[in-house]
Amino acid sequence: MKIHDIISLLQQIAPLAYAEDFDNTGLLVGNEEAEVTGILVALDTLEAVVEEAVNKDCNLIVSFHPIIFSGLKKLTGRTYVERVVEKAIKNDISIFSIHTALDNQWNGVNAMICEKLKLKNRVILLPKKDSIKKLVTYVPEQEADAVRNAMFEAGAGNIGNYSNCSFNTDGKGSFNPGEDANPTSGEIGKTHFEGEVRIELTYHKHLERKVLQALFSSHSYEEVAYEITTLENSNQKLGMGMLGELNAELDEKAFLKHLKDTFGTGCIRHSKFTGKMIRKVAVLGGSGSFAIDAAIGAGADVFVTSDLKYHDFFKAEGRILLADIGHYESEQFTKELIVNALTKKITNFAPALPPGGVVVSEINTNPISYY
Repeated sequence: MKIHDIISLLQQIAPLAYAEDFDNTGLLVGNEEAEVTGILVALDTLEAVVEEAVNKDCNLIVSFHPIIFSGLKKLTGRTYVERVVEKAIKNDISIFSIHTALDNQWNGVNAMICEKLKLKNRVILLPKKDSIKKLVTYVPEQEADAVRNAMFEAGAGNIGNYSNCSFNTDGKGSFNPGEDANPTSGEIGKTHFEGEVRIELTYHKHLERKVLQALFSSHSYEEVAYEITTLENSNQKLGMGMLGELNAELDEKAFLKHLKDTFGTGCIRHSKFTGKMIRKVAVLGGSGSFAIDAAIGAGADVFVTSDLKYHDFFKAEGRILLADIGHYESEQFTKELIVNALTKKITNFAPALPPGGVVVSEINTNPISYY
């Protein structure tokens, strides 16, 4: 297997099309054509992690956080970022970052937090916008079923729990082939009328290339007429944060203890107690201050996240308990998530990679200590 094969599998787990615009995901260091000897999964790529990869004969590091976030203007070894990149290049180690592409997935970072807290009835807290596309095309009547089914096979036509969704209208199309045309029907220089079906269906934007390939390969026309628009509909299964419910209510102190025990954090910074019981829980791994209003609007009793600033806690206003459990702590189970998902894909794709296959990094990369 080559690195580009692993990237294809990672794209199935968390398509990079759904990473946030500010992020830097994908292959950051390395050559896609290199043969894979082993894969090390880490939360952060530090020098010690690169050394671990070398020792475990893993030439690909799949890291949650990107080691290169903004542009590098020099490689002098003066910063930890430069030293990591230099060390990776010297040892032929490739580095791939998945970050917010995984944050936005239904079975991603926040699902792991919900799993650890045993939350049920989960929904996305901040559904992702501009992720659903609509395609309209025009197909000869006798080809409509074949073209429609080809696009269904490519992943189009899925809406929530329903598949093979489309809208179809019978009509009549016209065209006049030019001198250089090679029409499937009609004659050059004459206006031709053809009974056609207008097919409308939606698809998730990361599938666009596959859907268009299916359309073009199954359609007989030399020039396929089609239109694509981006919908404002929210995606029910894609977005930042999650909302769920505990099996049984807990008072605020009991819930914070449950949080502390579950995530092993040195301390939890929180807003003033509201006096309410905790049942509905909003979560967002990593820096989540931007979702405070969404958590309040969703009726959450508590919002579990990290990196809250002084003034963020004022936003609670007695309506919600804000709990900052630490950035590393909120994302620590992400390594486990990536390893499990990737191992299943590789088992179905090819024999386990020698010698170590997919292994989880043993390095604790948390830069914060508690006294």
